[in-house]
Amino acid sequence: MLPRPFIIAGPTASGKTDLALALAKQLDGEIISADSRQIYKGLNNGTACPKGIWKNNNFYVEGIKYHLADFLPIDKKFDVSLFCKAVGKIEETSKKPLIFAGGTGLYLQTYFCGMDKLPKADETLRKSLAKKTKAELYAELEKLDPKSAKTIPQGNIHRVIRALEITILTGKQASTLRKQTSAPQIPASRALFLYINWDRELLNKRIIKRTNLIFEPMIEEARQALKNFGLGAAGLNTLGYTQAIEVLQGKLTKKEALEKIIILTRQYAKRQRTWFRRYKNIISLDINKESDFDIPALCQKIIDLSKVI
Repeated sequence: MLPRPFIIAGPTASGKTDLALALAKQLDGEIISADSRQIYKGLNNGTACPKGIWKNNNFYVEGIKYHLADFLPIDKKFDVSLFCKAVGKIEETSKKPLIFAGGTGLYLQTYFCGMDKLPKADETLRKSLAKKTKAELYAELEKLDPKSAKTIPQGNIHRVIRALEITILTGKQASTLRKQTSAPQIPASRALFLYINWDRELLNKRIIKRTNLIFEPMIEEARQALKNFGLGAAGLNTLGYTQAIEVLQGKLTKKEALEKIIILTRQYAKRQRTWFRRYKNIISLDINKESDFDIPALCQKIIDLSKVI
């Protein structure tokens, strides 16, 4: 019988992939990416997708099988229901320990605790809503469902439209219908749930460093994606690539775009911290100084915890 899965969660730039790879090597395991953006091929830099190779229809990173990363064309859509179906098949067929790594909390929450019974997408309603500006949509959400408006960034047009869609179709606020707002716990019997908890200032420094490293390559990826798929491709609605496109369109200078990406990434990390903070049974791996992020030591700690929790 295989051991229960491990979940390595945390905000962006916290080192989830590095820790997951090290743990997978020790356990002879496989990794499942729980990142809603690493799915796309050709957006590797901005999504921090690890470099790997495809062999026999499987993606490998440093010799470790890495599921649900670098596989979807940029013009295709992917959602939490597809994630859950894919992971279910992986769990059924895998013969190795599984390590979930990623910061998309909704994916993890839904897979381990079940999906909400929410209405299916209504394309007619969505097209009608899409005719409105971001500001108009957000103002409508603030009026109809102020709780959702507080948790959804105004710029995340897809989430704003989905919250409005749910509220309009059901007559009930989306915030009251989503299980995720109450954050039911992921049982220890289902997975060992770990969170890389960096000191905020240290994490901000990591975000700045990483953004500077990936900025120019990300612009080139955006240029190629626009050439191959056009502006409306689903994958391009991703933090960093939106700003890279504005550089290519002459709407932002590179300096302005870089500064904007850093600010938005910090804000995104803050929302991730808020999401994961709600779990009472999450195991925090506290990183208060750089030397605390000792990957071999953290791996051993995780393995030891798995034996007693």
